[in-house]
Amino acid sequence: MARAQATVVGGWDRFGAQTRFYFMTLVRIPDAAINYRPEVLRLIAQMGLGSGALASIGGTIVIVGFMTMTTGAIVAAQGYTQFRSIGVEAFTGFAAAFFIPRLIIPGTAQVTLTATIGAGATAQIGAMKINEEVDALEVIGIRSVSYLAATRVLAGTIVVIPLYAVALMAGFLAARYGTVFVYGQAGGVYDHYFNTFLNTRDLVVSFAQTIAMIVVVMLICTYYGYTAGGGPAGVGEAVGRAVRASMVVGAIVLMGVTLAVYGQSGNFRLAG
Repeated sequence: MARAQATVVGGWDRFGAQTRFYFMTLVRIPDAAINYRPEVLRLIAQMGLGSGALASIGGTIVIVGFMTMTTGAIVAAQGYTQFRSIGVEAFTGFAAAFFIPRLIIPGTAQVTLTATIGAGATAQIGAMKINEEVDALEVIGIRSVSYLAATRVLAGTIVVIPLYAVALMAGFLAARYGTVFVYGQAGGVYDHYFNTFLNTRDLVVSFAQTIAMIVVVMLICTYYGYTAGGGPAGVGEAVGRAVRASMVVGAIVLMGVTLAVYGQSGNFRLAG
């Protein structure tokens, strides 16, 4: 009974500590934007274009574009073959316009950003934590939560705007190229159904989903980095826990927003 009680109490303590850290980080975003603007700009450049060897290929922008291009090609391949099996392969444009903004782009962006920006943030802050650099920041009068966590949340939110545009264009272009040039469907047919079923509301909701997920990812990853301990092995463990938690919570956020927006009617009308 004592061990079970300690487990429950410890779990609630961790939940409370995480909630407090998330609240402090969100509250201090204006402080980071005003007083630590150079750090925010540095993080925006690092997150978007990468650093070191990663910068030679364009960093996160190229990675996100390649991933969404791959998923767009899968939509073309699966959509065309499945619709062709029932004689309605002209609806491949509908599949691209319907599934890419609603599910594929937010989900792919969340996984990619977690594996790149989120894991990198956890490793950086965790390395500073075990080297006592976080305590040194506090000693010299720098607010560590604002400087390390709030700046990364703000930078990630800003970076995701062009990343989302690149991801959306890559997914749409890959789907159209695969359908028209690989499978030989007429471009006019594809464009007709694509433009008919592409909804501006879906794009806005998709963008809001991506913003919400990157905020959640950065909050979780900065928390695990900020509380890392136990030397280099502890930093590696913190990165693994951060990535796992971000994947799970991101999927829950995606499912919740999708059900809240499309759960009743789906905003879908199909007419001959």
